[in-house]
Amino acid sequence: MRVIIVGCGRVGATLATQLVTEGHDVRLVDQQPKARKQLAPGFSGAFHVGNGFSRAALETAGIGHADAFVAVTSGDNSNIVSARTAKETYRVPIVLARIHDPCRADIYRELGIPTISSVRWAVNRIHQMLVHRHLIPELAFGNGETLLVRSRLPSYLTGRPVTDFDIDGEIRVVEITRAGHSLLPAHGVLAEPGDVVTFGVAAMALSRLSGFLGKELGT
Repeated sequence: MRVIIVGCGRVGATLATQLVTEGHDVRLVDQQPKARKQLAPGFSGAFHVGNGFSRAALETAGIGHADAFVAVTSGDNSNIVSARTAKETYRVPIVLARIHDPCRADIYRELGIPTISSVRWAVNRIHQMLVHRHLIPELAFGNGETLLVRSRLPSYLTGRPVTDFDIDGEIRVVEITRAGHSLLPAHGVLAEPGDVVTFGVAAMALSRLSGFLGKELGT
C-alpha cells in the first residue's frame, strides 16, 4: 500500500516507521527540511520537502497512485485542506486527518473525511481507565464514541439468553468465546459458565454495562 503522510512530527514519523516496517510504500511530506531528523537512520521510505496542500509537492510524492493519505501536521486548517485535496482532487481511497480542536470534528466529518482528535481520544481513554477500570476497551472507533469490550460473564447471568443483554443503541453482544471457540450470538443461545463475551458499547453506556456486570467484577 502506498501511503502519503503530510507532517513529519512525532505522530507522522512514528506512523511512517511502523508502516515501513510492515512493508508499505511510505512517502512523507513536510515543509521543514529539519523534520527529517524525526526519522530513524536508515528509514527506507521517502521524504519530500514541501507544503502538504501544494499539488506540485503532492504529485512529486506520488499522490496520483496513493492508496491512502494521512494529514498529521500541527495545524488543523492545513490538515483539512490537504485532506480535501487528496480526497476531492486525487480521489485517494482512504483519507484521514488529525485535528487538535475536537469541536471541529463533526464539521470535517460532514465533508466526508474521518478525523482523529487526540484531545477527545485522550479524554475518553483516561475517563475509561479511571471510572471503568475493569472494562478496558479492546478496540475503539471514531474518537472513542463506540467501543469493543470483552468480559467474562458473571455466574449469575448463566442460563439467560445472551440477546437479553442487548440494549438498543447502547449495548450489543457481538461475539461469545466458549471453551476456546468463538461463536456469533443467535436468538435463543443461553449464557454458559465461563463464557467470555464481546460487547459493542457506546462510550456513554459504559457505566450501564459496568453496573450490569459489576456484581462479580468488584466495581
